[in-house]
Amino acid sequence: MAGKQSAELERKKFFADPIMVSTIVVLIVFLLLFILYPLLMLLIDSFMVDGRITLDVFRRVLSLERFRKAFTNTLVLGFIVGICSTAVGLLFAYVEVYVKLKTKILERLFGLVSMLPVVSPPFVLSLSMIMLFGRSGIITRSLLHIYDSDIYGLKGIAIVQILTFFPVCYMMLKGLLKNIDPSLEEATRDMGATRWQVFTSVTFPLLLPGLGNSFLVTFIESVADFANPMMIGGSYDTLATTIYLQVTGAYDSTGAAAMSVVLLSLTVILFLIQKYYLESKTAATLTGKASRQRMLIEDKSVTRPLSILCGLVAAFVLLMYIMVPFGALFKLWGRDYSLTLKWFKLMFKNSGLEAFRDSFMLSFIAAPITAFLSMIISYLVVKKTFRAKGFIEFVSMLAMAVPGTVLGIGYIRGYANGLFRTGILSGIYGTGVILVIVFIVRSLPTGTRSGISALRQIDKSIEESAYDMGANSAQVFTSVTLPLIKDSFLSGLVTAFVRSITAISAVILLVTPEFLLITCQINEQAEKGNYGVACAYATVLICITYSAVLIMNWIIKRFGTSRAFVEEEA
Repeated sequence: MAGKQSAELERKKFFADPIMVSTIVVLIVFLLLFILYPLLMLLIDSFMVDGRITLDVFRRVLSLERFRKAFTNTLVLGFIVGICSTAVGLLFAYVEVYVKLKTKILERLFGLVSMLPVVSPPFVLSLSMIMLFGRSGIITRSLLHIYDSDIYGLKGIAIVQILTFFPVCYMMLKGLLKNIDPSLEEATRDMGATRWQVFTSVTFPLLLPGLGNSFLVTFIESVADFANPMMIGGSYDTLATTIYLQVTGAYDSTGAAAMSVVLLSLTVILFLIQKYYLESKTAATLTGKASRQRMLIEDKSVTRPLSILCGLVAAFVLLMYIMVPFGALFKLWGRDYSLTLKWFKLMFKNSGLEAFRDSFMLSFIAAPITAFLSMIISYLVVKKTFRAKGFIEFVSMLAMAVPGTVLGIGYIRGYANGLFRTGILSGIYGTGVILVIVFIVRSLPTGTRSGISALRQIDKSIEESAYDMGANSAQVFTSVTLPLIKDSFLSGLVTAFVRSITAISAVILLVTPEFLLITCQINEQAEKGNYGVACAYATVLICITYSAVLIMNWIIKRFGTSRAFVEEEA
């Protein structure tokens, strides 16, 4: 009885707050319009023909040899990249957490390698791979005198995706390894087990859910990737590129919708397994914060080979990124390696300034909106109880599982010739508004996860005291909650900016001549074989994004929650 009265009181208190109710309604409308509605239109196109439900579109698509081959290719690529990325990420994480490194060089290399994929466009390594190992590659042609090198296809895509995605696995597994209680492993060692036996019988079983989590995350990233297969895939078609070509080449929007539903079904199923099964298993498997400091491995027979292997991989990744600015400075790649600035001059002459202006402006608008929306959703999910909470959390995180090309086609179908032929939303297609919305939707899951993690560390009594003093929900959020999670907010702000300015798969189908985006310009120049100009664009873009991350770190250090600690240290 008391429980029912308490729930009823809480419900009345909730609906007595008009700001909170209005915020929830606005959020639900936003999620319905810009995530669920485009995907619903794809389903309708796939199953509805002449007003009746049918599977004819799927039968036609499944009969296409190109589609069946692309589906098989996508699965093969996903498994290769998922397994290899997880293995390399585990190697790096194990070396950092368990091995005593003689110098700080490897640690700095690890930090740099983990950051570079975040601040660079998704296809930079494809550019480097072509310039290093292609037919005019500096290694294959100039050093090894191999004139028929073929880096395109499965091997090329797999290599660049593994090098791009393994830092994600490294960061995930590093946190898990740090949380394993050292006493579990030391007890096994005291019973006479070798280090290999300890790893296989204790460490590895504890990591299994985390390894499965890493595998699925990279598998989803791989099958959803559009830019790398488009640039270095050659004749090796994947679902993402096949869907794009079905729209732009075959002009078959209905067939592309059916293909999109197949790809979306694959990624959503994997996303649900990863989020609702493996994440809970990972949390339950570990024993929490380590009770005492881990004794690092100093045996040279272990430390040397592992350190050398990690160092070689990290150095190779670094070399790949270094090749990008050199590609913009060399006069003619494969022929003349004298330095010149002509590619930068040509870039700015050919609409370069407009591309940077448009990309920066749209990303600058999208970033604060994304960060603020992420914090609001996180706040509602962690701190409030209402019926639509599960819906808001699920749909906001669902965008993580939607491949960019699928979302782009959904927006074309939904807002070019969908239900909104009249009204406010009828005019957003082909404008900067729809690009900003796509940027927000694509970055929302990352910011929301960060906000949820930060808010779970804040005691509920802090906010309750503000409510007791008469503050409404908006005042509590802006004056109490947001200042306590400002580090997470700033991190979400910069992450949203970086993801927006480096995005391509979701916007390449939506961008119009009115707006020039840097990533689309890089893709266009690379397709034409103008690698010098493409590298010039990529170099400036990496400088912009890396500067944004450095500025964020400086702001957090000076004005974040760690300010008192910084002053105390000084």
